[in-house]
Amino acid sequence: MIPLVHLQRQFQSIKADIVREMENVITNGRYILGPKVAELEEKIAHRLGVSEVVSVANGTDALVLTLEAYGIGAGDEVITTPFTFFATAEAISRVGATPVFVDINPDTYNIDVSKIEERITAITKAILPVHLFGQPADMDEINQIARKHGLRVIEDACQAFGAAYKERPVGSLADAACFSFFPTKNLGTMGDGGMITTSDGELAARIRKLRHHGSTKKYYHDSIGSNSRLDELHAAILLLCLQKIDSWNEKRRELAERYHQKLHNLSFLHIAPAERDRTHIYHLFCVESSRRDEAIKWLTRHQIQSGVYYPCPLHLQEVYSNLSYKPGDFPVTERMSERLLALPMSPFLLEGEQDYIIETLRRFGGE
Repeated sequence: MIPLVHLQRQFQSIKADIVREMENVITNGRYILGPKVAELEEKIAHRLGVSEVVSVANGTDALVLTLEAYGIGAGDEVITTPFTFFATAEAISRVGATPVFVDINPDTYNIDVSKIEERITAITKAILPVHLFGQPADMDEINQIARKHGLRVIEDACQAFGAAYKERPVGSLADAACFSFFPTKNLGTMGDGGMITTSDGELAARIRKLRHHGSTKKYYHDSIGSNSRLDELHAAILLLCLQKIDSWNEKRRELAERYHQKLHNLSFLHIAPAERDRTHIYHLFCVESSRRDEAIKWLTRHQIQSGVYYPCPLHLQEVYSNLSYKPGDFPVTERMSERLLALPMSPFLLEGEQDYIIETLRRFGGE
C-alpha cells in the first residue's frame, strides 16, 4: 500500500541523528523546557522574523492558550471556517466562546473574506483563519477587516509551516499564530508538540505563565493555567527536521506540480490552482471529484491510500447542534466535504510511485 504520508521513510532518513540527539538529551538530564526547547524557539523566531516564540504540548493547546491569553471567553464570539480540523473550533469552545462560521472560497478552501464582515457582531473578539492544506489565507484583507472592527487575528498555521504570503512567512502575518508539530505535519515530531509565534511580548508572557500552571514563580500561582510544555526530546527531533524543512517542502511542491501537469485534463477531477502571490507547501494534495467514493474504492483496490478532508463540516457536527446551523448554510463547504479527495503527498513519495497513482487514476476514468 502506498501510504498517504511516508512517515516511516521520513524518520528513517534521519534515524542516526535522532538517536544521537536522544542520547545527548539523556546525558544532559534536562527533559522539560531545557536547552533544546530554547534553541528551537530562538531559531523559529529568527526564521519567521518575530520576537516571541512559546512552545507548548500540541497545536490544540497553542490555540486554546492564545485565545485564553487574549481574555477571550464566555459571551464572546470568534469567527472562523467550518472547513478545517475540529481543533480550530474546539479551542474556541474550550475557552467558553462561541465559534461563528463563514463559508470558504471554492478556489483556495480557505475562509471567504468577502463574507466575514456580515458575521461580525458587538461581541466578536477575533478572527481565526486557517491556512488550509498549506496554502495561506487572504491575510491582508483579513487584517484590514480586523483593524476596522478592533478585532484580534490569530493564524491557525497548524498545516502550513514554511508557507508564505506575499513573501512573508506564515506565523508572522497576524497578532499571533499557532502551529502543530503532530507527526504528519510538514514540520513534525515523533509525538505531539505545538508553538505560538507573536511579536507581542505581553501576550507571550501571559502564554508562558498559562502553559506552566499559571505560575511565574515556583509554587506561587496567580491564575489557573495548564500543564502544556514541549518535551526536550521532541524539541531535539524538531531541530533536526527544521534543517530539512525547506528541501522537504520544495519536494512537496515539485510533486504537486507533477500532479497538476498529469491530472489536469482528467474529466472526473478538478484541481484548484495555487494562488500566485503565496507559497503553498502542500501539507495535503487534494482534488475534487463527483465520483470521490468510487475513486477511493478503486485506489484502495490498487494499493493506494487516500483520504477525505473533511467528511463532516464543523457547522454540522453534532456537538454544535445548539448553534442551530443546518444543511445548506455554507454550500461551498458542504460541496467540498462531499467532493475533496487527498492523494498521497510526502517529500518521500517516489516519482515512480506517483506515476503509478496517476496511471491508476487515468485507468479509473478510462482516459
